[in-house]
Amino acid sequence: TDTIEIAEPARFESRESYYATLFHECVHSSGHSKRLDRGLDTRLAPFGSPDYSREELVAEMGAAFLAAASGISPPTIEQSAAYIDGWRKKLTDDKKLVIAAAGAAQRAADWILGDRPEPPING
Repeated sequence: TDTIEIAEPARFESRESYYATLFHECVHSSGHSKRLDRGLDTRLAPFGSPDYSREELVAEMGAAFLAAASGISPPTIEQSAAYIDGWRKKLTDDKKLVIAAAGAAQRAADWILGDRPEPPING
């Protein structure tokens, strides 16, 4: 199925924590080949591998963009920043990583918020 699975809101410490987690998972789902096609199936990438780390960086940055667009409180943003920094540190050899990840995260946030490119016209 094509679903995002997340615990029910009551299981989270706060409404902000629930939405931060939901946004993170939504950004992951935007990378699917039928959406923005970031070229990675995180179910196949080993935890902590460069591919996994890159996708986590994109997902958390995108979640932070969505949280900001939604007015989510600063404490959640601070948690997100720490999470982003942890994944960034795993990828210190790639000097362009943060720029590339931020671009992919912004495209994901835009897509989730409904800014989707028109399909090409054949003809």
